[in-house]
Amino acid sequence: MATFVWCFGVSLVFLSFFSCTHVVGADTISTIISGFRAEDGSKTVMQEGFLIVEADSFNDIRFFGQHFSSNVTISFTRTAASRNSPCDDFSRTEKFTAVAVTDASAVIPVKFELHSESDIYFVCLKEVVIRTSVSESGAETAIEDIRWIHQGDEPWMSVKVKAAYVETTLLPLPLEVICILCLLCLSGIFSGLNLGLMALDKTELVIVENCGGAKEKNYAKKIRPVRAKGNFLLCTLLLGNVLVNSTFTILLDDLTSGLVAVIGTTLAIVLFGEIVPQAICCRHGLAVGAHTIMLTKLFMVLTAPLSWPISKVLDKILGEELGTVYNRTKLLELLKVTYDQHDMENEEVRIIHGALHLTTRTVKEVMTKLEDVFMLPYDAKLDFDTMSEIMKNGYTRVPVYEGDRGTIVALLNIKDLAFVDPDDNTPLATVCKFYQHPTATVFNDTTLATMLDEFKKGNYHMAFVQEVQNEDDKDPAYVKIGLVTLEDIIEEIIQEEILDETDVVTDNVRKMPRASKVRQDFRAFAHDQEAHNPNRPAMSPQLQLATFQFLITTVEPFKGELISDTILKRLLRQNIFHVIKIKDASSKVLTLYTAGKPADYFIMILEGRVQVLVGKEKLIFESGPFSHFGAQALTDIAAQKGSTFVPDYSVSLVTDCQYICVKRSQYWAARRATLMEHQKHRVGSTEDFFTKEWNQAEKSSHRGSIIEALETPQIGDVAPPSGGAAAPSDDDCVSRGDISGIEVEFSCKDSPNHVSSGGSPIGPTTPEEDRLLPTDNFE
Repeated sequence: MATFVWCFGVSLVFLSFFSCTHVVGADTISTIISGFRAEDGSKTVMQEGFLIVEADSFNDIRFFGQHFSSNVTISFTRTAASRNSPCDDFSRTEKFTAVAVTDASAVIPVKFELHSESDIYFVCLKEVVIRTSVSESGAETAIEDIRWIHQGDEPWMSVKVKAAYVETTLLPLPLEVICILCLLCLSGIFSGLNLGLMALDKTELVIVENCGGAKEKNYAKKIRPVRAKGNFLLCTLLLGNVLVNSTFTILLDDLTSGLVAVIGTTLAIVLFGEIVPQAICCRHGLAVGAHTIMLTKLFMVLTAPLSWPISKVLDKILGEELGTVYNRTKLLELLKVTYDQHDMENEEVRIIHGALHLTTRTVKEVMTKLEDVFMLPYDAKLDFDTMSEIMKNGYTRVPVYEGDRGTIVALLNIKDLAFVDPDDNTPLATVCKFYQHPTATVFNDTTLATMLDEFKKGNYHMAFVQEVQNEDDKDPAYVKIGLVTLEDIIEEIIQEEILDETDVVTDNVRKMPRASKVRQDFRAFAHDQEAHNPNRPAMSPQLQLATFQFLITTVEPFKGELISDTILKRLLRQNIFHVIKIKDASSKVLTLYTAGKPADYFIMILEGRVQVLVGKEKLIFESGPFSHFGAQALTDIAAQKGSTFVPDYSVSLVTDCQYICVKRSQYWAARRATLMEHQKHRVGSTEDFFTKEWNQAEKSSHRGSIIEALETPQIGDVAPPSGGAAAPSDDDCVSRGDISGIEVEFSCKDSPNHVSSGGSPIGPTTPEEDRLLPTDNFE
């Protein structure tokens, strides 16, 4: 029976193949598959000769062989069979068609379902056979036969399927993103606090807590207890920083791929975990540390099992942390380098600089050399010349030497001269013996700090500096080399010279005179006045000085802008001082001014008293020293020719009197001399010009005038004495007369009338006068 079936089958094949009447011909498309590989290696892998692909996703597989066409279609079966076996009876996957075909290869996207981890899929190739059949009528018909051919069960023709890779994270994605952001913030906080808190010095925190602003004090108070645990705080911040950075890297790697995680972690930690927070905490570390102090304490507790033992080891090895301590040099350098940042004034910086050098500088560096010290000899007389010299130099304490200037025997305080009259010529030794001010001596290497402590005791404020001089042929000896005062030390502290109202030089080293302080030389008033005019009474230097000071400060015509100090001093040495003594009281008095009578002179009472009768009401009052009258007579340049100042008051002597009388011509002579003094291009000295102008003024006051006796004596003349005695002549210096029971003694060089008689000129007459006073037209 079997033989029959086999023979029947073979007969059918031969009949179909060699049939000529019903089948005139057939075309068979035969594709041969030699092997395959995956196009995308990221989703596939070769293991033990098998291609392993992920399930539930398309994978491009390139098949190699011969006779590939665009119609190549494959399928997979899980049933193993030999090559070229039919697959029609096997369960197969869906069909897959080539997308890229060449004659030797074809790329076919395939997709598998995973039924079990041991599933193996085998390739089944679709073959199409086209036959041409001829019907009895002779018509040709194309017949297509389709069949699936098994490609064998060899490993290289088999595919294993694995479960598809599903990306999973350690945490849910939103929570993981939140954790990454929080860790990045903590990384920045730890990095910033590491710089901000550790950069805060313990000493600086104490200073800020004691003298900072309100907020700064509060911040420092919170931070200082934590900052005191230096190594413990350092270990906590470093461990916390490393912990959050490592966790941040792991989470970011879990969220992304390896390369992205490396780049992202590096950029995020550098920018937001290091640069930005450290830049902020570098400038605002105190505020940031105070606001995050609770977080710092929390991590100190959490990391204590590891950070506390490490900190103790560091404390044992490295020792206790000390705050920054500045010595003198560092403190001075700190002031210099922070000059543009601190809010101190230049004067404050100089004072600090000077105070810090007190213990390093010696008295020899700030002393006044002995040759520059103003001193007085022990045998000097305290006359007007000596006291004027003391006043000119302007020192309140004057050393007194005997013999050699290095032998200081006493010290004169300017206050000791308060009760000394220059006219008494008191010996200086007498004053020094009476007051006995102590003189102190210090060595040249004494520091300024030590010297200041001595001065603060109040025993003395001036000391002489001495040093030991060694010579080959002599024994060592102490030699005084200079003088140091409390003011010198204070000037060294404030780094600036102190100029008081009596100083005439800017400092004791350069000896430069003060530009704005020109002291009066009172010795000019002590010249031998008899040499200038032996016929005039003597005016004491003190009285002459007082008169000079009063005129230049109080009386308008004699102020500096009109008459210079030099000219005024020369004017006071001329014949303007008068003395009248009343020997016997009487009902009549001497009259200086008479109401309604012209006068061209100015009078200032120096000693004595006068009676003034004013106006039509005849108001009477008395006036004493340094009262003056007739200033308008000197300055009334608008007066008409031949007329002078006419007072509306009468001035009469009451007691013995000393006064000065300046005529208008004399005053304008002084004015013209002042003008010449200001014109420096003029040839000749001011002294000569003043003498010339004064002589002309004296002549003009006598030109065309004859001395007349007045019923009431005027300045410098008296009424004719009873018995017809003549009035004093021009050459009289002291005249006496009995005027109705009044015996007077008056001093003058001339006795001219003060009213011009016959139009005699009393005003300016030269071209210089015309330029100075254009309204005067005197002949």
